[in-house]
Amino acid sequence: QVQLVESGGGLVQAGGSLRLSCAASGRTSSIRFMGWFRQAPGKERQFVAAISWTSTTTKYADSVKGRFTISSDNFKNTMYLQMNSLKSEDTAIYYCASSRTRGDMAARNLYDYWGQGTQVTVSS
Repeated sequence: QVQLVESGGGLVQAGGSLRLSCAASGRTSSIRFMGWFRQAPGKERQFVAAISWTSTTTKYADSVKGRFTISSDNFKNTMYLQMNSLKSEDTAIYYCASSRTRGDMAARNLYDYWGQGTQVTVSS
């Protein structure tokens, strides 16, 4: 199994920045890629960004391209999401997840393990 723990959420004004972290432990050798998803109240959980565990491939949702940057430090088994130019519509609970399979990194059903989530609130 893989355990994932997110941190770094909080309250920020519109236009500000936050960096989320996701620490992985357990059978990290089984991970092929990791991703960030978010869920706003009353909405479906949606894809935000993903990165291959070798850090050679990244993918972003159109809504965050140019503002968010995903990265990973395999030595530390940690993934990051740098969020800049935050907007009120970025307000959500952010979850990190890991996948052991190949496929579309944006596909929620490919992810096996999930963190508990961290709240990001952007005030306008």
